[in-house]
Amino acid sequence: MPDCAPPLARVTPPAGPLPADACDSHFHVFGPASRFPYADDRPYTPPDAPFERLRELHRQLGFRRGVIVQPACHGYDMAATLDALRRGAGQYRAVALLAPGTGEDTIAGLDRSGVRGVRFNFTAHLAGGGWDALANIVPRIAPFGWHVCIHADPAALVALLPRLETLPVPFVIDHMGRAEAAEGTGGAAFRALLALRGHPGAWIKISGLDRVSSHGRRPFGDAEPLAAALLDSMPERLLWGTDWPHPNVRGDMPDDGELLNTFLRLCPDPALRRRILVENPDRLYRFEP
Repeated sequence: MPDCAPPLARVTPPAGPLPADACDSHFHVFGPASRFPYADDRPYTPPDAPFERLRELHRQLGFRRGVIVQPACHGYDMAATLDALRRGAGQYRAVALLAPGTGEDTIAGLDRSGVRGVRFNFTAHLAGGGWDALANIVPRIAPFGWHVCIHADPAALVALLPRLETLPVPFVIDHMGRAEAAEGTGGAAFRALLALRGHPGAWIKISGLDRVSSHGRRPFGDAEPLAAALLDSMPERLLWGTDWPHPNVRGDMPDDGELLNTFLRLCPDPALRRRILVENPDRLYRFEP
């Protein structure tokens, strides 16, 4: 039985059109479990959120491109993600979870399918392999132009960043580092994120406002100052994502249209919108023309 709530069946319409080739840079595909079973040792069991529903959400919001982040509930079995990449016909890219010891031949095959990075979890509720596993895989992904994707708690992130800054590959910080909205822009984790400004390999996702919010109530307005500070400080290093279908939410289920409209309101400049929604993801994930 699922132990996570399903995403909203209906979302708020976008406040305006998105730039051509706009990219949702963070979401997951779950199942369907009848075809793509969840891992036996999964940390959570979501309701199915298959590729068809994802495509319909993107149609409603105006996204043509997207990046599938391999979820912990599927573990190292990439079948559902690879199926979505095939059906996406070049419009989607992915970030993998890789088992220790994964060889370059496997990485090369994933790269041809549209995978562009590997994710590591440094959070209390998700197993992630740790720094040794990350350092071990970097030499094997570097020849393919991949990045490491980091999902970390604030305390773990502060300790990780000095190490990440030494890597020979780019790194992406999910969900604004899960900084605590209650601490504002002066919190240690958030100040560490802002210090990445100008680092040529650092990227930060404006995503997971509900995970940053201290009260967990829509529309998660207490998280907006953090997103606004990132937009003001380092738009050239930012990506944006829905985090659909929002597994393990602590409070209200996010409305993806509301989340998008919050971004559009905080980023009214059409050129900056295009940079964050089109140019930055195109550069990192290498979409075909």
